[in-house]
Amino acid sequence: MSQIAIRAAHPDDLATLVGFACAMALETEGKRLNPATVRRGIAALFAQPGRGRYLVAERSGAVAGTLMVTYEWSDWRCADWWWIQSVYVAPPHRRCGVFAALYRHLEHECAQAQGVCGLRLYVEYENQAAQRIYAGLGMRHMRYHMYEHAQPWLAQVIATGPGERRG
Repeated sequence: MSQIAIRAAHPDDLATLVGFACAMALETEGKRLNPATVRRGIAALFAQPGRGRYLVAERSGAVAGTLMVTYEWSDWRCADWWWIQSVYVAPPHRRCGVFAALYRHLEHECAQAQGVCGLRLYVEYENQAAQRIYAGLGMRHMRYHMYEHAQPWLAQVIATGPGERRG
């Protein structure tokens, strides 16, 4: 098995991160994203690091996977939750420990950070494989359901894909 190196993403990774985000949305939700919008969204995170950041996993000299970390303030805990989002591992690097390496790196950072109460993520109900991976890394299922109210303009940003359910 090849060595996996984890590093902070930088603006030179922009094209790769855009490609990964678009591939992830298509694979997991059947959504075709507008690459120009995704590019602006990722560039905005680099320009405003208070919103979050990306980690990149490299394997055999190639970018093998990534995840985004965003921050949520918890008044109950007087600390931030770090949310894991936009997880993607390129197909040739799957089942090689790439996500586990990203997660363990972030878990270590979280343990060392002041004012961080833990890690959270959300996952599609049907994505049983990902749920098994998360549980195997020590995460546990929470009792919350997620709700949203999306602004009408959002429909213009994300095109409805063939696998998306309405309702």
